[in-house]
Amino acid sequence: MYQTLYRKYRPKVFEDVVGQEHIVATLKHEVREQKTAHAYLFTGSRGTGKTTCSKILSKAVNCLHPNDGDPCLACDICKGIEEGSILDVVEIDAASNNGVENIRQLRDEANFTPAVAKYRVYIIDEAHMLSVGAFNALLKIMEEPPKHVLFILATTEVHKLPATILSRCQRFDFGRIPPEKIAGRLLQIAETEQLSLQEDAARFIAQLSDGGMRDALSLLDLAASSNGDITVRTVTEAAGITGHAHLLKLSEAIGSGNIADALEIVNALHQNSVDFERLCEECIDFYRNLMLLKSVKDAQRLINWMPDELEALKEAAEGYTLVQILHILTAFQNTLNQLNKTPSKRMEFEICLIKLCNPQLDSSGEAILRRIEALENQLKSGVLPQVRPSAQAQPSPQVKKKPAAQKQEPSDPLPEEPPEETLPEYPQEMAAAAGKAEASPAPEKAGQTGAAPSDLQPLSSWPEIMEALYKINPALHGALHGSCAYLQGDLVLIDAPDMLFLQLIRQSNYAKDTLRQAIQQQTGKTYRLGPYRREAKAEAVKLDPLEKLVHTAQEMGIDTTVK
Repeated sequence: MYQTLYRKYRPKVFEDVVGQEHIVATLKHEVREQKTAHAYLFTGSRGTGKTTCSKILSKAVNCLHPNDGDPCLACDICKGIEEGSILDVVEIDAASNNGVENIRQLRDEANFTPAVAKYRVYIIDEAHMLSVGAFNALLKIMEEPPKHVLFILATTEVHKLPATILSRCQRFDFGRIPPEKIAGRLLQIAETEQLSLQEDAARFIAQLSDGGMRDALSLLDLAASSNGDITVRTVTEAAGITGHAHLLKLSEAIGSGNIADALEIVNALHQNSVDFERLCEECIDFYRNLMLLKSVKDAQRLINWMPDELEALKEAAEGYTLVQILHILTAFQNTLNQLNKTPSKRMEFEICLIKLCNPQLDSSGEAILRRIEALENQLKSGVLPQVRPSAQAQPSPQVKKKPAAQKQEPSDPLPEEPPEETLPEYPQEMAAAAGKAEASPAPEKAGQTGAAPSDLQPLSSWPEIMEALYKINPALHGALHGSCAYLQGDLVLIDAPDMLFLQLIRQSNYAKDTLRQAIQQQTGKTYRLGPYRREAKAEAVKLDPLEKLVHTAQEMGIDTTVK
């Protein structure tokens, strides 16, 4: 009958144990010097050698001819323990024998001397599963055990054991086995079994096993049964890894703030019967990898991804900052904690995605830090923060505002767009005037003073145009903050205090198209665009006689306020 690799190559002596040299050396020394403790606690992640070392220790302390702390494997005791025929060595699964009655029975049996061996050894696997009553029943005999009794407790969750039990055990922590040692062991076993195992496939199996030798041997066994030539692709197919394409698409949607794409991806995964808790765990692992790429210089050795997908992961990391990644990780972690408490797991996951795509909907501290970082980057790039039209200063209630020009709803198709205009050169004297905008008085708006010349008229619907522009191009709206516009035939002259407007309108066709679209929505016409000359405005706008009289009175110190 075929025997699986992890059973066939399970270590028989301490020397065969891989990756736990510090523990092996201590146990061998205690056995050799006959200074073994009455209770041991082996803790660590799965597949690291806890149960294996427990069985080797049980043979070593009872061996008739020990070899430098190792069992000889040839005497009747070693053979009997290996075959399970010696009842003095008892292995108990605490997951299914965790009641107080089971421990009471163990305690009663422990008082009897061994039948064949030197020690009566009790190996309690998954010891953290014992009930409170069972721990209390075990405590007394562990505190004052008979000389012929040896307890070995193995657990993956040592924090669940009572402090009273921990204080009575000699503790050994089994660490995860390094990937290079697992890969070396796999290549050695593959050579013995005459398997064609490529070196990169061995390293990939070692990464997938997460430091557990048993998982690595099981995966090697599975890959060998499906294909004689074991490559990375063979391991991927044997492990059932479907790839990370859905995670990369979800990351792209979150990074661009595209809620529709993110929900479409979730819908497609839902149609394929995805488990949302598992999907949330995958997202956490994905963004953890991005965090490592952002924080560690050589992060490749810490990431369990296929080599041909690693480049895509690095490209995804370029689109995020560390602050964004930490916010997303926290959000997914909180969602994972909530998924087992809600009947609608899909809705909970979708709410998380919507908040990640639009951080303004999230009031958590991480989301606020992410928004502050985005604002700082915006200021560093020279783009002013966007201001909503509703937040702009409103005219004084004492001044009667002129009614805006009635919007014209064109019944005919939109007029054909005129040929692309050539913006007039921005004169040096205008640039100088713009640079001294703070020192010079702000130009008066046409309409507040006397009538302007017939060829230069203020564009009265400019506030409505700005409001429409905010909806389609917020960046250009921010550059036009505090601006005004004038009509001169089929040309709209724009007076903007921010020099960034000229750069946008000269270099970006999108900026010109969206501005022309906003003007067309409010006026029903298509205009050419251009910058406004401040000097021309100063010569064109003149004070009427009444305003000259008021100005003269103010210079003479007369109060002209209307009460």
